[in-house]
Amino acid sequence: MIEVLNTLVDEDLLTETFVCNLDKCKGACCVEGDAGAPLAKSELSVLEEIYPVVKPYLTQKGIEAIEEYGTWVKDSDGDYTTPCVDGNKECAYVTWENGITKCGIEQAYLDGKISWKKPVSCHLYPIRTTEYPEFDVLHYDRWHICSSACSFGRELKVPVFRFLKEPLIRKYGEEWYNELEEANTAYKAGCSL
Repeated sequence: MIEVLNTLVDEDLLTETFVCNLDKCKGACCVEGDAGAPLAKSELSVLEEIYPVVKPYLTQKGIEAIEEYGTWVKDSDGDYTTPCVDGNKECAYVTWENGITKCGIEQAYLDGKISWKKPVSCHLYPIRTTEYPEFDVLHYDRWHICSSACSFGRELKVPVFRFLKEPLIRKYGEEWYNELEEANTAYKAGCSL
């Protein structure tokens, strides 16, 4: 682990490569798994507020799930997540375009209807964060459905943290990201000694 301001960062974020390849995976991370996308407590009211604007972007099944379960749910571990269609299928906010998943929230954002892009956990994936009172720990989440993103990242020589520059700055700020770049330089210098 590498310390960067108020976080501990898994070295894999510097050494592993990743670039989403939606033509290959079709956005499987939005439909696979056993729960919806993790949500911060501060995001719950945002989802409630934006739902009326996002609703026209959603599938009928997604709307039905949100109207049955709410704009967010608490899972069996007590964590907040997005609701899922049929309880455990795709995220209720998923839309489809040419067989590839898209995010209805993000589509509304791109159309200028809302100012919030999507849940931070979605924006940061494959980085997962564990929040403690004094610091956060950032992990690289390996999932077989992302194997095409790993190989595409290798081909383009893009480390995980650089692929996720925008959401990392969104979550931790520009100063934090610059510190991460410096830590990466120092880490690589240390590895080559």
